[in-house]
Amino acid sequence: MPKTLTEKLNAIKAAGKGIFVPYIMAGDHEKGLDGLGETIHFLEDLGVSAIEVGIPFSDPVADGPVIEEAGLRSLAHGTSTQALVETLKTIETEIPLVIMTYFNSLFQYGVENFVKDLADTAVKGLIIPDLPHEHANFVEPFLADTDIALIPLVSLTTGIERQKELIEGAEGFVYAVAINGVTGKSGNYRADLDKHLAQLHQVADIPVLTGFGVSSQADLERFN
Repeated sequence: MPKTLTEKLNAIKAAGKGIFVPYIMAGDHEKGLDGLGETIHFLEDLGVSAIEVGIPFSDPVADGPVIEEAGLRSLAHGTSTQALVETLKTIETEIPLVIMTYFNSLFQYGVENFVKDLADTAVKGLIIPDLPHEHANFVEPFLADTDIALIPLVSLTTGIERQKELIEGAEGFVYAVAINGVTGKSGNYRADLDKHLAQLHQVADIPVLTGFGVSSQADLERFN
């Protein structure tokens, strides 16, 4: 059986609609984590496809200044992985949530415990930007019998054979990294980006979603 995230995004795609997965930093709210449910329900009412929820980290190597500053504000509110997990247990939503976290946070919590503790929440996906594909075995065995998908990231420099390797057996969606660098405003996309994305769509049998540098309405229209 496909995982919930795969089914929901495939259904949106089959209906000819665009898929939109906004990113929010957990705890970056005047109420800290107490405001997370409010933000999620606001986005749910707007009709988003899923929501990416970031866990703040002190050394976010993949994040640009906007998300880095959001993480610092969240940490100043006392956000921790443990506190976020407990908060997620209290939030009811029909929108799939996708956690974005660095592996160190996951390792400190304990991968098996993290997955178990999220089993009865709306979390249906997991993005770990600093986890190499060759080390996915640190996480995948704990996800095998769950409804949580490990999302593969594919960069612009990834050749087609490597793409196939990264995507094989993947669930949820393929995260296509649109720029070489950190997240944030860009607009300076490589000339071969559209060709790269078209190739990914041919290789993948699940939706391909584009991130990193996506910052405007024009970007959303282009990638949908």
